[in-house]
Amino acid sequence: MDNDALNRIAEALERMAPAPLRAPDLASAPAFVWHVGPERLEPVRDVSRVDLDLLVGINRSRDTLLDNTRRFAAGFKANNALLWGARGMGKSSLVKAVHGTLQSEFPDLKLVELQREDLPSVARLLNHLRSASQRFILFCDDLSFSHDDQHYKSLKAVLDGGIEGRPENVVFYATSNRRHLMPRDMIENERSSAINPSEAVEEKVSLSDRFGLWLGFHPCDQDEYLAMIDRYCAAYGVSVAPETLRAEAIEWQATRGARSGRVAWQFFVDLAGRQGVRFE
Repeated sequence: MDNDALNRIAEALERMAPAPLRAPDLASAPAFVWHVGPERLEPVRDVSRVDLDLLVGINRSRDTLLDNTRRFAAGFKANNALLWGARGMGKSSLVKAVHGTLQSEFPDLKLVELQREDLPSVARLLNHLRSASQRFILFCDDLSFSHDDQHYKSLKAVLDGGIEGRPENVVFYATSNRRHLMPRDMIENERSSAINPSEAVEEKVSLSDRFGLWLGFHPCDQDEYLAMIDRYCAAYGVSVAPETLRAEAIEWQATRGARSGRVAWQFFVDLAGRQGVRFE
């Protein structure tokens, strides 16, 4: 048998049974992204986030998540958290900002991002994290499930942990536009077509009940929207006459047909560019 054939056989065997994950240097970065194919923790040394003080209009959710995360980082029990609600109101920004705020106090607190599509591999990820000395916020952004999606079963390994239990050094934070992680019409369809309607949806709907914290994010009003922009201007040194700023900000949100923290930030980016102000 020639060398090319042997190489093809070796490559096929490695695809069927990949080499075990090389132990990452968990002290090398504040955050990691979990990848599959091959499975690995990719370090992220510069996390894209905003300061916690710049998040306006979500004070209750901010304080609750910060307190929960600080207890976890200090070695105490803490709840998994589901941040749900309106788009663009700072759900994922809050998770990253809370982690950044606590980094100086708890340098061993790590953020690990996990994609929804990679949930089937989560049990193997947890096994790697379980034996580490650091503490981990496992973060899944924009989490939701469709009618025939079975990934939610893998999520139970994070929330419940099976017979081993969830690792003591891991807490799970997820963001979603849906409180029950599934479309309302899907819930109604299963209720209407099932022999026992309550049992038909209980398994999926109860998934969100496994989160100890439900933090709701709702659309902002005009005053909150303008307050967000004022905070950005003050933080980054952008000076505009109040009347001009208000008129331009209202016109911007009118053209977008919505008000949110994301829309406020997009307006500010445009404004800062027009004013010649650079910022990180």
